[in-house]
Amino acid sequence: MAEIGIDASRMARSRRTGTEQYTARLLEALVHLPTAHRLTLYFNRLPALAPAWPAHVTVREMPFPRLWTHLRLSWEMARRPPDLLFVPAHVLPLVRPRRTVVTVHDLGYLYFPQAHPPLRRLELHLSTRWNVQVADRVIAVSQATRDDLVRRYHVPAGRIRVVYHGVGEAFRPTEDPAALARYGLPARYFLYLGALHPRKNLERLLQAYAGLPVEAPPLVLAGPRGWYFERIASAIASLGLERRVLLPGYVADEDVPAVLSAALALVYPSLYEGFGLPALEAMACGTPVIASRTSSLPEVVGEAGLLVDPLSVEALRAAMERLLADEEVRRELGRRGRERAGLFTWERCARETLAVLEETLG
Repeated sequence: MAEIGIDASRMARSRRTGTEQYTARLLEALVHLPTAHRLTLYFNRLPALAPAWPAHVTVREMPFPRLWTHLRLSWEMARRPPDLLFVPAHVLPLVRPRRTVVTVHDLGYLYFPQAHPPLRRLELHLSTRWNVQVADRVIAVSQATRDDLVRRYHVPAGRIRVVYHGVGEAFRPTEDPAALARYGLPARYFLYLGALHPRKNLERLLQAYAGLPVEAPPLVLAGPRGWYFERIASAIASLGLERRVLLPGYVADEDVPAVLSAALALVYPSLYEGFGLPALEAMACGTPVIASRTSSLPEVVGEAGLLVDPLSVEALRAAMERLLADEEVRRELGRRGRERAGLFTWERCARETLAVLEETLG
């Protein structure tokens, strides 16, 4: 019986974005799989709503103010190294056990360097390059990410395993008027859900939406407001869309299924994605998806949505016009989306991840 250590620190963060959601949902499924091995989960602090852990799972809470991975987790690796350490992100501690596995979610900083301060960009580049070279196995969340790792960092293809995200059981057609009211949302709207970030291509989305009739449902840009928000606000003003675009901010996890379900369509014109979880979650809710024909999104959406050239404002607008006008197309895409989303489960993600960990143990 071997000990598998897992960096679970991202599971405890209150506002979960992509990597945190992946860590939480993966581990919630992984700990309940049958295995001959012991699992040790390392936390900086425990989640507010920690699940009931099975008997073969040990939880270690190790509070530390800064540089938790490189200082506190390294110290634990030096004192009590597991047989293998799995980090559901790309950063291993400086001190690590003999066998390691990391997950790489995307290499967006290489494609959109202007979206990161120079020092942060350099840190991401150097740390990712180093960690994918020293890890025994690298989990990529899509074939597109795997190809990026081979092409940009020359990681041998034989050391990479592709394991797709899952979609939670909460993501199904949901009616919750109270959830919509919390964010000031109407009964019908076009929706973008995610970070307000340059690579998400929101300025072209706004230009496409501006070409729709003024009586079209509003466009909702839902996501935490960061440094890029001023550019978005400026684009909204210059296009005269102040009364037609809604900015509800961050949507709490428990409200996301209702917000997705009420949308006429999710419009996800991102220029680059490592996976594209919002598209999958929308499909599971029966909401039609318009997504980019780039990076990982065709892998996720397949033929269950409308794939468009994200550099073409006209193509985006045409897809939105088509869904606005044709209820039958919306219904058919909703059906296809739910069917396709059923292929992506966290239980499957956990099983395939555990197989990679056990393969690495030998």
